[in-house]
This record gives sequence, C-alpha cells and structure tokens, in this order.
Amino acid sequence: MRIKHLLLASALSGLVLSGCQQNTKTETVDTQDVGAQTASAEKIVSTTPIVLPGAPGQSARILSAEEAIDIADNSYSPDDVLFMQNMIPHHAQALELAALVETRTNSQELVDIAGRIDASQADEIKFMQDWLEARGETVPTQANNYGSGHNGHSAHHQMDGMATPAQMEQLAGLEGIKFDQLFLTLMITHHEGALTMVSDLTDQPGSAYDPVLFEFTNDIVNDQTDEIERMSGLLGSLSLDPRAGLKPGYKDAGEAAMNVKLLAALDNPAGFFDPQNPSGLPPIIKKEDEGDETRSDDEQSLDDTEWGERSPLLSFSNTDMAFANDILVTGSYHGFNIYKLQDDGLPKLYSSVVCPGGQGDVSIVDNLLIMSVEQTRGRVDCGLQGINEDVSEDRFRGLRIFDISDLAAPIQVGQVQTCRGSHTHSIVTSDDNKIIVYNSGTSSVRDEKELAGCIGDIPGDNRTALFRIDVIEIPVSDPSKSRIIDSPAVFADEKTGRLAGLWQGGDHGDDTQTSRQTNQCHDITVFPEAKIAAGACSGNGIIFDISNPLKPVRIDEVIDTGFAYWHSATFNNDGTKVIFTDEWGGGSRPRCRVYDKKDWGANAIYDIVDRKLVFKGYYKMPAPQTDSENCVAHNGSVIPVPGRDIFVQAWYQGGLSIMDFTDSENPVEIAYFDRGPIHETKLVLGGYWSSYWYDGKIYGTEIARGLDVLSLLPSEYLTANEIAAASLADQGDVFNPQQQFSVTWPSDPIVAKAHVDQLARAEALPDASVTELTRLLDLAAVQIKSGDGDASLADELSKIAKGLGPRGNDAIALQQTRLADTLTAIASRLQ
Repeated sequence: MRIKHLLLASALSGLVLSGCQQNTKTETVDTQDVGAQTASAEKIVSTTPIVLPGAPGQSARILSAEEAIDIADNSYSPDDVLFMQNMIPHHAQALELAALVETRTNSQELVDIAGRIDASQADEIKFMQDWLEARGETVPTQANNYGSGHNGHSAHHQMDGMATPAQMEQLAGLEGIKFDQLFLTLMITHHEGALTMVSDLTDQPGSAYDPVLFEFTNDIVNDQTDEIERMSGLLGSLSLDPRAGLKPGYKDAGEAAMNVKLLAALDNPAGFFDPQNPSGLPPIIKKEDEGDETRSDDEQSLDDTEWGERSPLLSFSNTDMAFANDILVTGSYHGFNIYKLQDDGLPKLYSSVVCPGGQGDVSIVDNLLIMSVEQTRGRVDCGLQGINEDVSEDRFRGLRIFDISDLAAPIQVGQVQTCRGSHTHSIVTSDDNKIIVYNSGTSSVRDEKELAGCIGDIPGDNRTALFRIDVIEIPVSDPSKSRIIDSPAVFADEKTGRLAGLWQGGDHGDDTQTSRQTNQCHDITVFPEAKIAAGACSGNGIIFDISNPLKPVRIDEVIDTGFAYWHSATFNNDGTKVIFTDEWGGGSRPRCRVYDKKDWGANAIYDIVDRKLVFKGYYKMPAPQTDSENCVAHNGSVIPVPGRDIFVQAWYQGGLSIMDFTDSENPVEIAYFDRGPIHETKLVLGGYWSSYWYDGKIYGTEIARGLDVLSLLPSEYLTANEIAAASLADQGDVFNPQQQFSVTWPSDPIVAKAHVDQLARAEALPDASVTELTRLLDLAAVQIKSGDGDASLADELSKIAKGLGPRGNDAIALQQTRLADTLTAIASRLQ
C-alpha cells in the first residue's frame, strides 16, 4: 500500500475543498483573459437568473455563477464520504481480529498475515481520517466508532464482511487450529466484504472521481485480493479432508478416495486431443529480459509466467454420456466416441465420430443416436472448418440424428434446425413409430435470414424464440422427416399470458446471488411413468405435467436467492423428490474454495408433495478446492439402492461425491473420489462433467483426461448387500441423462438382506433377528439358485413378513414394509 505516496499526492494537490472553500493555488495568467472572463461572468449574472429551487413551500433563491459552479464542481461525492466513513470501522475490526492472533496460534504463517494486516490497515485508517478531515467531513474516531474490544462493532457488524459480536466472542475463546480456521474464515469474508464495498462505490455515478481516492480503492482491491489468496491457501492446508492439497498434474495428479475404487482411467482417444498440448493449457507468452533476449520456457518460473487466452471453443472437452445394453457413448465438443462394455463393465473403444458443434449431449433410442448442437461453428456436414459468415446455409444448430446400427460406421440420417440451437435435450416418449423430444436451446437466437421464423428479443413480438422449449417429433422409419411440432411458451404468466412470466433476472436483495432470466431451460428431466418433468430453467426450478407429452404444462415453480443458474434436475427412484443443481460460475470458475458459501453452487433438495415443490435442504461437496480448480455442482444420477435415496454427482475438478439424501433435510456424503488440479497455478478446465451409475459401476467423463470407471466399496454407510442389490435393480436397458424410470428390484434374497442391513443400522431389529433372517435368506438363495422349492422355508419367511407388517408412516415402518413385501415375494418363489 502506497499510503505515504498518496498522502504526499493529496498534499501537493492542495486537496480538493468542499462546499464554498476555494482553491488558493496561484498561476501566472494573461490579465486580458481574466478581464474578459470576469466581464462574461458578470454579464451572465446580470442578464440571466440562475435559480436554486427550494423544497416545496420554500422560496427559490438566485445564485451567482461562482456559486453555481461551486455546487457542480465538487471532486468527491457523498458516496465517497460514506465509503470512507464506513471503511474506517471496517478496517478497525480487521485490526481487532489481527490482535487476537499472537497469543492463540502456533502458526508463524498466521502471525505473518496478522502482522501485514496490522501494518497496512492501521496506515489506511490514518489516511482515511486525514482525507475526511481535509475536506471538512465528519471523521470517525476511535472513541465513537470502533473503540477497544470486539463489542465496539455492534453498530457496524452488518456491513459487508463484518464479523458479528457473537463471532468475535467465539474467536476470542479459541486456540490452536480451531482458532486458525475460524480466524482465516472470518478474515477472508472480511476482505471479500471490503472488495464488495469498493465495487458498490465505483458502481455509483460520479464516485471515486478524486484521483487520490481512486488510487486508494485500487490498492485496496489489489492488496486484499492477494491476501485472500494467501489466506485461502493456508486455510485449505488446515483441512483434515484428504482431498485438500492434492498434488497437481495432468496424468500424475494426487488422488483421494473414500468408499470407492478406481477400476480404470481411459485416456482420450486418438484424434480427440492435441498431442502438442494434451491437457489444454493456454499458450505461454514469452518474456524478454533487459538484454532483449527471449527467455526459454524453462527459465520462466511459474510465478512470473504470463498466459495467453485459451480458445473458447473447448474443442476436445469430454461431456455427457448415454448407455444402451452394452454400449456407452460419450459426447464431446469434437464429436462422440462409442465404447462396448465388457463383461467386467470396463469400456473398450469401438469407434470415434468427429462432428464438432458444441457440448454434444447424446441420447440413445434403439439404433438411433441423438446429439445436441448449439455452437455457431457447427456445420451441416460435420466439417472441421467452422463457419465465418453471419448467415450461412451450411450452419447447423439443433438436433443431429445418427443411425448407429453399425457401430463402426454411424451415419447422419436426420437433422432438426432450431432457433437457439440445442444445449440439451430429453427423450420424452418413444415407440416403434416416433420419438418425442424436448429441446432446450440456451444460446442466442439465430438470424431469421438463416432460419425462417427465428425472432429475437423484440419488445411486444410474441413470435420470439425466447421463453419457449421445442417439442420435436422424430419418425423412426424416416428420421430425415424429423421436425418441430410445437414450441410452447412454458414460462408465460397464467393470468395475463405474458411470455416472460417468471424470474426476470438480477439479484434478490442483499447477500443473494445474481441469477439469470428465465427465458429457457438448461435441463428438463422427464419421469414419464409419473407423468411429470422437472426443469432447471436458469432463474427458476419448475415441474411440468406431461400427461400429454406434446403439451407440457407448468404446475409449480420456485426460486432460490442463492442460486445463480438452475442447471440440472434429477428425481429419486420413485419420483417423489427432485435435486436441482446450481452451476454458479458456469462451470469454469473455482466455486468450492474454503470461503465460498456452502449453499451457493450447491444442490437444493425438494420433496414433491401434491405435485408441488417443497424445499428441504442443501448439499455441497465439502472438501476445500483451490483457485486453480473449476468446481461447482454438475451432472449426476441416482444409485438404485432399495429403500434409500443415493446420488452420485460430478463436481468438475472437485471430483465426484456420493450423497445419501434419504433424509431430505439432512443429506450426508458417504463416498468420494478426487484428483489434484491439472496445473499448479493456472486454472485449466477439467474434472468430471458427468458421473453416472450404470449396471453396477460408476462412469465419469473427465473433461480433459478421458473416461473413468469406479466401483462402490462396502462401508459404514453402505453394506455389501446394499451394493449388490443396487446392481440387481431394473432401470431398463437404456440410460439417457434426462430421462428417468421407476426402479424395481427382483424378489431376491440379496435385496431382502439390504433391507435387513438398513433396519440393523437404524437399530430397529435385534441382533438375534438379524442373525436368524440372514441364515434363512442364505438358505433361500441356495434353493432359488438350484431351482428347488422349500415349502417349510417359505412358511418361515411368510410368518416373519406378517410380523413386520405396516406400523405407521415413519421411515422405520416403511423399511419394515419393504422387507415384509420382499420376504413374501421370496416365499412365493420357494413354494
């Protein structure tokens, strides 16, 4: 902080005086010019009145030209004054926080941080006081604003980032690592608050016009941003979570896992990465030393490396997945890759298809593969050259349809051009004749000269392509005739018909997120059996009635003041709950740092009660991540454990996390896998785009690195029987990301054992009963495998089932009912 320089600059400028004070600086001027100017001013005063109106009921008064100029010529504003007056107690609390450090920590790094805060902010307080005093403004003093002791801040703790008196008292009572963690958390928030105060000031017209003040605010931003980075790094190192501080690297990054095992990590296929730059690092800008000699890459340290801007095309990034029988297709900005799943669940690459045009979300219906295309570089012919023209008949944005009956030679057999392209799509229904798809376009509306009927944001024109989804029909026998059959305005106001009927975008007030306008859905997940769909629609979470798939009807919508961008939606096994995710920062920003809010960039869990959304709780991956790791909630799927709601989810470079949300209000992490950042200092887009459970394995598309396969391990949270039962679940032979079906389980002894384990974990079954049930179910498994009946064993199981009958609606009673039903079904098999 250059306080001495600023004070000197302020003194040399003679300070800018307020009100009626005049600048006394003298200069040598031409007296004739002065005389002319004076005469001109006198002429204005004598011939043209300058009026200052009073308040209502008060008389106006006439101003001289000098008075009028004086009023208009202030070089600082009331906002500047208020900023300085508020920043003094804000800084003073930082001094109080720093004063607690020396006697409560064993960390020299923390002592050093406190020393820098003490030196810089005390100096800055003196500067702000002098600035205010020189302008005749009220100067906060130690006695009347921040006083000694943390209780002196009771009037100011509501300012951005300020700790409350209770937090200050809590901190003063801690020592050691607990003190260190809370101090750093509070101080990071405190510094972030100062940055917000600067941002709010500079947003005001005419503020920070004074060059001295402007330089001061810039120094606050630079100094406190640097300090936040230091403190967040130290706070992350204090975490006991194994995911904190993992070694960076592209292929040799550190790894941490809990209750999962990495079975395979497949590299990107040939043709789907840049051999010269496989990790996607931006180019290094070579620096020149004083001798004008260019330094080599080896001579440039990480600290002084300058990076160029990475191309925004993300041309090789891996994206979403779809499964059908033993086929796995992974989408990419470059096209898609087809794998065959072997008997052990490990993928074997079968073919690669190059067809750029966007994130390339994919779905499979029998022998057809459907692919989303949104970028303006997409071409009808899948060409690599892109398109430079504003309007081109070669451009393609919408849904591509491929025949993949020959996996080695997919053929493009249909296309549906749409006004906003296709970011994602949802398979709603399908039969032998046609497929119905909901299309979600999130990009700009294309030029009507390129595609007829595409109307942008023209006020009053209800033909606009905004505020709609597309309903697309694909004839199975001839996909070339696929077409949009409707574009319902699903966000319209029900009473007025106004298309923009939901959230208009912006923030929701103090300490809330700025969320996007609801003029499109990012994801729409359909649950056809329940005749319901859930839409994550930018500024709203929505559920739709899809009783008539061609005419979706909005039946409820919610907002969340902490959600920046409603991104995806996933139902639980029976469609009675939905998880919405918030892609705060768009997936390219570090949003899982130690000081990022735990309910921002997170999941929101809703129960569906009488077809209405009822909020229950939040969940966010708990491990601190670094500034070089993009991390936020992204795509996942349910793991079909009978009797429980479990969700595996991608968090980009936060890895994958597995959450139990059976208790909607208290979700719990039960497993995870994570790698260190791709690069030590530079944020390179990477990590898991999607993590899905399919046929007993977890598959994850790693944006930069390739494709991972993992398996669940038994733990205190999940038994071997529960994992085995999940592998037996019938989810159909197809998994498309935005299409869900009711999950069923066979009447198998393993499924019954899973229910027994759950009741035992809840201490709802005596140990003796658990032992006896396990013995009987082991016998049943042997008999069923051999194909032999056992009437006596069937009778025993039936008696136990009757004794477990319905006893209420609580969680334990429901588990008992599930076990009873499964035992009864097993007994029938043994008759």
